[in-house]
Amino acid sequence: MTVFYRGYHCPVCKKQLETVTDHLPDFKERGIDVIAISMDSKERAEKSSKEWNVEGLTIGYDLPVETAKEWGLYLSKAISDKEPDLFSEPAIFLIKPDKTLFFASIQTMPFARPKIADLIKSIDFVEDKHYPARGEA
Repeated sequence: MTVFYRGYHCPVCKKQLETVTDHLPDFKERGIDVIAISMDSKERAEKSSKEWNVEGLTIGYDLPVETAKEWGLYLSKAISDKEPDLFSEPAIFLIKPDKTLFFASIQTMPFARPKIADLIKSIDFVEDKHYPARGEA
């Protein structure tokens, strides 16, 4: 599972990534590796790793603008001096072992993200019922 987050400046991201971290054993039990990635610099990503409760969560950084666009992420310009000049908005992607997309949630703003506990329940439903990915038509 790939979690794109806005960056160190985002308190909603902090809460989301801490919740993801709390559920890392649940994801591991289901055979799902998790990485969180932002356009933050290495220094800002290290601050997130140290100051947030995300021990055990792999944190990626320096996501290039072009790569963010390839993933279909929305980009935002800073509206305060606490924000980087340009950053991606949040998204979650579940990628199947064959590297095809199973689930995507792409946000245009920091609010109304999928709840991680609900996502885990959905994963269990999909596995139990052999429910196929949709949106393929």
